[in-house]
Amino acid sequence: MATPIGNLEDLSPRAVRTLADADLVVCEDTRHTRRLLSAAGVVSPPMLAAHEHAEAAQVATVMERLAAGARVALVSDAGLPGVSDPGERLVRAAADAGFEVVVVPGPSAALAGLVVSGLPAGRFVFEGFLPRSGSGRTQRLAALATEQRTAVLFEAPHRLVRTLGDLAEALEADRPVALCRELTKLHEETWRGTLAQAVARASAVEPRGEYVVVIGGAEPPAVATDADLAGALSRARASGRSTRDAVAEVASAYGVSKRRVYGLAIEG
Repeated sequence: MATPIGNLEDLSPRAVRTLADADLVVCEDTRHTRRLLSAAGVVSPPMLAAHEHAEAAQVATVMERLAAGARVALVSDAGLPGVSDPGERLVRAAADAGFEVVVVPGPSAALAGLVVSGLPAGRFVFEGFLPRSGSGRTQRLAALATEQRTAVLFEAPHRLVRTLGDLAEALEADRPVALCRELTKLHEETWRGTLAQAVARASAVEPRGEYVVVIGGAEPPAVATDADLAGALSRARASGRSTRDAVAEVASAYGVSKRRVYGLAIEG
């Protein structure tokens, strides 16, 4: 079930009732969740910590409680469990075991950021936190470079400058972006501009609070004309490539079929 991402008034009446009726609350941080329950006027039921490093180990315990007929509520510290938060393993295990899994929807930083960004929201991808280094990060950045849907990322303040710099380098620097910080909280702020401008701003103004970064999609690739293909084919042949190799190279570069390029090669 969803819990507030900042503003406690976003905890729904249904969520309060679900917590009050639970025999066990599985959460990331028992101290955090206990404060939430207290603010909602709910007498704290038994709790089980299933944070990032403990979730897998707690699956068997939760399954035992469900098998005994217990009503188990699963929450993360903020937003919906399983969305860049622990919870996915427990939901999958419960569903695989045949237990009924019901979602109590509510606050979501990803969706809140997407909506307030003003960028196209009809089709989007959620990237969560990018890998911090290595080939995984490189591959994700490369995928975003050609992603035509709006992309939603999470980032911590101390890593924001580096991530925006990497995005500006891998994507077009003039790609539109919205930086949404501290959503629903006292110092909520949404800044909109280009990736290049975002790098300059984050470098000049110390990032504070958790960020949702929303990036506009890439432009669709231009449709290659026969003249484009013929010119590329001619240049490939002039460089010494065989017709076969030139056809394969041009077809791959322009994303068209080899048959189409080969037809132009015969005509030429």
